[in-house]
Amino acid sequence: MPAPDPHAAELADRAEDAFRAEFGADPAGSWAAPGRVNLIGEHTDYNEGFVMPFALPFYAVAAAAESETWEFHSTYRGGSTVRTDTLDGVTGWAAYLAGIAWAMNEAGYPVRPTRIALHSDVPHGAGLSSSAAMECAALLALADLYGHDIDRGLAARIARRAENEYVGAPTGILDQSASLLCEEGRAMFMDCRDLSRDQVPFELEAEGLTMLVVDTNAPHRHADGEYAARRADCEEAARLLGVEFLRDAPDDASLEDDRLNRRLRHIVTENRRVLETVKALKETGASGIGDLLTASHVSMRDDYEISCAELDSAVDAALGAGALGARMTGGGFGGSAIALVEATSAQKVEAAVTDAAAEKNLPTPRVFKARAAQGAHRVR
Repeated sequence: MPAPDPHAAELADRAEDAFRAEFGADPAGSWAAPGRVNLIGEHTDYNEGFVMPFALPFYAVAAAAESETWEFHSTYRGGSTVRTDTLDGVTGWAAYLAGIAWAMNEAGYPVRPTRIALHSDVPHGAGLSSSAAMECAALLALADLYGHDIDRGLAARIARRAENEYVGAPTGILDQSASLLCEEGRAMFMDCRDLSRDQVPFELEAEGLTMLVVDTNAPHRHADGEYAARRADCEEAARLLGVEFLRDAPDDASLEDDRLNRRLRHIVTENRRVLETVKALKETGASGIGDLLTASHVSMRDDYEISCAELDSAVDAALGAGALGARMTGGGFGGSAIALVEATSAQKVEAAVTDAAAEKNLPTPRVFKARAAQGAHRVR
């Protein structure tokens, strides 16, 4: 097993200190799970298509130990604690932890009441999977505490069930799989039908490149309802085409309904772009994927209609300042964009993105450099 990520170890210190302060005892250990950036392949996961995420060097860390009752503590926004004798009806941020325990019990991996103190620096509300990071850190903690050796692919399914059925968010399996399965220095190509995967080298520094992540600080406007609406559109399009999922739609498929046809077109072309990205990374390196990233954004903006003014501003400004490619990433309606840039141009692109937001009276974005980090792991 690789050594714990040094940054995850720093966060584990914070989680363990919070555990001691809140519960007056030492935790049995601490477990970290990262947020993610999806390089390409958006909204394809629940259509059983292809995705290509990589893990961010931002982590949720769960410090945990057995207890008499369920006790969940989070350091987020000053800290809060939820105590309960039952896993029924937990709401808010603690639902992501209670949901994992519930889903593990349902899957035949029984767990008992546990204390968990959570500390995370995955940006909240930025479309970088802060919720999946929480879920996966808790899942690893509970699995280790109660002696369950769970295959990581199955663990992703358990975590997805927690989010779908307990929390009530109709997500696909991308986020949990990325947090649990990504590897350092790799982008993970995954087939969401069978969860087969290929860890593709993605070490931008060696090519003189940088990936900028732009957290637009835009609120997720109607995100849950619109996400569910897009999923319903895909299900209806598949029904009209006589296929189970749009993954199975022919490349030349079309529908009379304009909205459904545009949803179909995005899924078909996005799956194709993922495959082309894998090919380009293996044959020519990351410098050859810029146009694919940009085409993905256009498709999400026009055909899937999940972009917004803040995301479009970030993408357009980055491209105008010389980025090789740029796109929104995540579920949409707010959140983050990514821009692939030459390392020597990173400051110029960052300034252009920030200036463009100011000129349009949009929220000031947070821009940071991303690398492909280590997936979920036990810290200590």
